[in-house]
Amino acid sequence: MSGSWEAVIGLEVHAQLLTRTKLFCACATSFGAPPNTHVCPTCLGLPGALPVLNAEAVRMAVRTALALGCTIQETSRFARKNYFYPDLPKGYQVSQYDEPFSQGGFVEFEVGEGDDAVTKRARLTRIHMEEDAGKNLHELGGGSVVDLNRAGTPLVEIVGEPDLRTPAEAAGYLRALRDVLVFLGVNDGNLEEGSFRCDANVSIRPAGSDKLGTRVELKNINSFRFVEKALAGEIARQQDVLESGGRIVQETRGWDEKTSSTFSLRSKETAQDYRYFPEPDLPPLRLDEAFVATLRASLAETPRAKRERFVSELGLSPYAAQVLTQHPRVASFFEEAATLNLEAVTVANFIQSEVLRDVTTRGVEADFPVTPVQIVEILKLASQGKISGKQAKELYAKAKGTSASPAALVAELGMSQVSDPAAIEAACAKVIADNAKQAEQYRAGKTGVFGFFVGQVMKATKGSANPQLVNETLKRLLGG
Repeated sequence: MSGSWEAVIGLEVHAQLLTRTKLFCACATSFGAPPNTHVCPTCLGLPGALPVLNAEAVRMAVRTALALGCTIQETSRFARKNYFYPDLPKGYQVSQYDEPFSQGGFVEFEVGEGDDAVTKRARLTRIHMEEDAGKNLHELGGGSVVDLNRAGTPLVEIVGEPDLRTPAEAAGYLRALRDVLVFLGVNDGNLEEGSFRCDANVSIRPAGSDKLGTRVELKNINSFRFVEKALAGEIARQQDVLESGGRIVQETRGWDEKTSSTFSLRSKETAQDYRYFPEPDLPPLRLDEAFVATLRASLAETPRAKRERFVSELGLSPYAAQVLTQHPRVASFFEEAATLNLEAVTVANFIQSEVLRDVTTRGVEADFPVTPVQIVEILKLASQGKISGKQAKELYAKAKGTSASPAALVAELGMSQVSDPAAIEAACAKVIADNAKQAEQYRAGKTGVFGFFVGQVMKATKGSANPQLVNETLKRLLGG
């Protein structure tokens, strides 16, 4: 972007809550069922059907707001947001408008990586509850189906203030927000399935100005990478329009990945267009202090707080703390292993180097090939000198997918580390005798070949020799 312009970005995130049933009825919220199999008169909007508010959805929404520093309103109201669309069977969406259940709040996020990372904070306007719409399915053969399974799924809409200035900041904000929701257990963070969706409002203005430009909404962008690309493309488009003497029209636009450009969808509605009015079938929502206090006390530790604790209390590097807090189940697995009387850094290193490549995640759940107890037993065997570091990796591979005790596997496979001084001295002496040229080079001062001898001894002993004893013996024999 030219230095004469500044972008102003505000994000609206729709996050589906992980309840078993919908916001106002008992229909299941499971993803991937055949179209229109999880519907009832209430979510179909049939005459005479009345909504009943899902209490668990309220609890999840309030926990979300508390975790993001929002102020909880004691009384809030649901409203009807009127518009016509094929996947909105009632002709209106039940949402919250001028009396949401929470206001304010913020998201802390990082831009950049490593030592160059900068922590920033963006304010929130509010978080409110609403129901999701259905979904239009367009088939390859040309037909379309309106699937109402999703209609009525509980959402929180997290409305951000226009505090972001670059596409990179927007992506960092979204990643941090998704992490918080996943660690809370209220959302699975799945952008591809649409359970975490982002609408971006973006405008540009002359650098140094405090006046907002005409904003354009980018709708339902389903990946962090696309958010960055769509915002960059739209910012460039707006700059071209203004610099060529045109004017920006308030509208909703989509993102075309093939052309790397945005395209117009429709003119942007305003609040007046939606004709909001209080939902007559739902009473005001009242959240007393005791209810809020109970939820506040049950809040899970945020990913940021967990990373800071891993560094300050457990001695992990910032990078290791970041890796081990990318999913709540990974963080829990590490913490459980680290509490079993072993150095946390050793556990963290082994999980990063060996275990994570075999972990599969599904939303807030994850599958691990071993248990924390097995990992700690493997590492204890290595620290006690009963197996080598190389054998620890081999033992992990043998333990994967089993409930077997690593100690029992060591005995069964005859994998114990060789620590007999006489046996190691014999192996070292043979390697030196077989490589007389390299031995002369070492004794002449070319000490870099020492690693060659260590490798040859480990190869000869199939990785079972005690590395410390091998090093000591080789130095003694080569020095003599």
